Amino acid sequence: MRALVRPAQYLGLAAYILFLGFPLLWLISASVKSSGELNSLTVSLLPEQWHWDNYSQALARQGLVRSSVNSAVVALASTALVILVALPASYVLARLKGVVRAAGVGWILVSQVFPVILIILPLFLILRTMGLTDSLAGLTLVHTTYTMPFALWMLQGYVSGIPVDLEEAGAMDGANRLAVLRRIVFPLLAPGVVATAMFSFVSSWNEFFFALVLLQSPENYTLPITLSTFIGGEGKVALGPLAAGSVLAAVPSIVFFSIMQKRLTGGLLAGAVKG
Repeated sequence: MRALVRPAQYLGLAAYILFLGFPLLWLISASVKSSGELNSLTVSLLPEQWHWDNYSQALARQGLVRSSVNSAVVALASTALVILVALPASYVLARLKGVVRAAGVGWILVSQVFPVILIILPLFLILRTMGLTDSLAGLTLVHTTYTMPFALWMLQGYVSGIPVDLEEAGAMDGANRLAVLRRIVFPLLAPGVVATAMFSFVSSWNEFFFALVLLQSPENYTLPITLSTFIGGEGKVALGPLAAGSVLAAVPSIVFFSIMQKRLTGGLLAGAVKG
């Protein structure tokens, strides 16, 4: 009976991975199909004929490369700002006691209740007053603000898991507060920082609504906005090039995940050794 447990586990894991990856496989398949095949009622994962020109048509779309650069700039900048602010703030929040900490955590949870549609008008008015509408800098600030509560919630949970005894031991060895944070606390927070950075980057890279409302100039469009232009008038959609553009849009997220996953594993091992 035990001999069947491990194969069953592997089979279940393979089925789960296939379930999660099937939409991506279907998107890749659609990116090399003709428009006629995509509009037909015949459903097939493998294309009848391979149409690689969908990718050339997608790349030839005006503004696709520029909007990809814009998305990368906004996503990387907002991720850096989120980590820079949330890391020390989460430490303070986690180490607070009593009513102050409860109020802070409660405010973080309440801020996640309101839908985006309720805050977009105040954000637009604030950015207009600051002269940051229709700019990548304004969109970066909006993404940072919107992602910050969840980042604080994640990181303060990681900080709470670090024993205070480690900090006290460092202080007894003569380290000041800054040295304790730099040499003990922050290295142990590496997995949480990496996970938060991954969430912040992907959220900003895929964000559509804020960019749709705040950006008016085509040269400032982010990638999701440019992909929406593949939908023409009267509901006409260039399905093949749109699928190809979506595949290309997914590549930076996959690359970012691959790079950060190595750091996440390294951070977990380092934390285990130092803990």
